[in-house]
Amino acid sequence: MPIAPEHLALLYTGPFDAYLYGRASRDPKKKGRSVNTQLDEGRSLCIENEWPIKREFRDVDRSASRYAKKAREEFEEMIDGIESGDCRILVAWEASRYYRDLEVYIRLRNACMANGVLLCYNGTVYDLSKRSDRKATAQDALQAEDEADGIRDRNLRTVRKSASTGAPHGRILWGYARRYDPDTGDLVEQYPHPDRAPIVLQVFERIAAGETGYAILQDLRATGERLPGIRWEQHHLTSMVRNIGYKGRRLFQGKDVGKASWDAIVDDDLFDAVQQIVRAPERRTANSWAAVHLLSGIARCGRCPDAPHLKILNNRGGILSYQCSERYDVVIAEAKMDAYVEEAVIEYLESKAAIAAFASTDDQKRTAAARQRLKQLQGQLDDARGQAGKLGPTGTPLLSIASLAALEASLTPQIEEAKAASEVLHVPPVLRGVIGRPDVDSIWQEMSIEQRRAVLRAVVNVRLMKARVSGLRKIEPGRIVLTFYGEPGFVSAWRRGRVTAPAPDAGAPQD
Repeated sequence: MPIAPEHLALLYTGPFDAYLYGRASRDPKKKGRSVNTQLDEGRSLCIENEWPIKREFRDVDRSASRYAKKAREEFEEMIDGIESGDCRILVAWEASRYYRDLEVYIRLRNACMANGVLLCYNGTVYDLSKRSDRKATAQDALQAEDEADGIRDRNLRTVRKSASTGAPHGRILWGYARRYDPDTGDLVEQYPHPDRAPIVLQVFERIAAGETGYAILQDLRATGERLPGIRWEQHHLTSMVRNIGYKGRRLFQGKDVGKASWDAIVDDDLFDAVQQIVRAPERRTANSWAAVHLLSGIARCGRCPDAPHLKILNNRGGILSYQCSERYDVVIAEAKMDAYVEEAVIEYLESKAAIAAFASTDDQKRTAAARQRLKQLQGQLDDARGQAGKLGPTGTPLLSIASLAALEASLTPQIEEAKAASEVLHVPPVLRGVIGRPDVDSIWQEMSIEQRRAVLRAVVNVRLMKARVSGLRKIEPGRIVLTFYGEPGFVSAWRRGRVTAPAPDAGAPQD
């Protein structure tokens, strides 16, 4: 039978070297006992009964259930100490501090039994070598596990309910702020932060304008920390531009489940345009380096059948050149090739051919129709989810769960189909306000190198052919082959590495 701590010395031979253990899960409202409070009570108990304290163990922000995502490092150290015979009694505030999982209870019980360690919680001492004490502690462990399951079930119901209503849940999305009821502490609303929301919008607009994540990241770091003590990192930028919460949509278990209860910071068109940019295989959202050379990684070798990209070669004398990154069989001075390509691209952007190439085509019309259909289908599903969460005059949902499930099963594949159709290539945002303008040259001079590279990727394929003879200083016809958007053979997204390039012009020199 379990005994009171004050009677322990009458029944067992000391000394009773003690281990103290405290644990707390995440408790943002501070309603539970802190780990320090648990340990304070354990110390008082040990002092009153003259149990020498050998060690104290604490696991903060750690769950003891089977759903835990973080290991309990100090608990593991405590088990090691028990198995080494370092203590005689183990003290905690209550059973749930040790375990909320029967398997963990069995592990601790076996360790204590094998090493003659007594278990103390709730002001009671248990000898696990005794059948009655094992039964009593097992019942407490079963209750602790059941409580953990109940907590999880309630949390899941709360999360599902908040998702169905579009309410926010969990960590606040950077760029937003929350207002809470001063009396109850309940969330009242989530709204765009007056200082941070404009920064979020600016990030999306700059990426749509063709700037690299690296350049944006450096500017963010220059203006200050993301949060006090936390500087901006690449993963912050990457997760920001991919998060549908910024366009006012609610994400649940990785899926878009409907309109959110908070206002969007970024409109649908801008968000979708940025997704096409950051998903492009040749684009990295937040590079760890800045672009330095205009055509490196963009221009291709025209001699090699798999068209490897050109890279920079620093020749003797400090002259920079582009050369084939694989077989080194073509080479040309960087300044000479940059000037040639820039002049041709500016001329193309000012031409009627560019206007015609990027004018509304049948594909673009189908894309616009698909986008409209996507909005209609998504709106229909959002309305249905809203009705399922509302009660009619008789207290029954306006739309039954079964009807909602059937509607979701019907609409979801249509939404996915419309979503795929809406992602057909359209005019890149970086080209808007540039094509057909008579002053493209002036606009080009104002662009950063990242924006110029974005324009080049969108409008031209560049291939460098081998010179007719070595040492030629001028660019002969056919040496640099340019294929513009709208022309036969243009490839919209050349990936880094090996690709099958369009066949060069028949008149281009091959040797």
